[in-house]
Amino acid sequence: MYTQHAEKRLQQRGIPPFIIDLLLDYGECQHDKKGVEILYFNTKSKKQLHVYLGPIGKKLLSGYSDIYAVVSKGQVITCGHRYKHIRRH
Repeated sequence: MYTQHAEKRLQQRGIPPFIIDLLLDYGECQHDKKGVEILYFNTKSKKQLHVYLGPIGKKLLSGYSDIYAVVSKGQVITCGHRYKHIRRH
């Protein structure tokens, strides 16, 4: 599910794997021109997560609401913290 590169980036950037699992389940998907998918939390997905996780969810996600993951062919290639807006096509 994760490439070696993605596992390394998770560790380097202090992102717990369960956050990526939540991102895969609830995140917004934006297709890139290079054939990959970029997953991230938008307002709608954050609200869905707060309903799913309950009151603890908001606190849990507070430091991880800016996470993104790049996925290709069902594998997470890389992940990190967003510093720029993701353009929607």
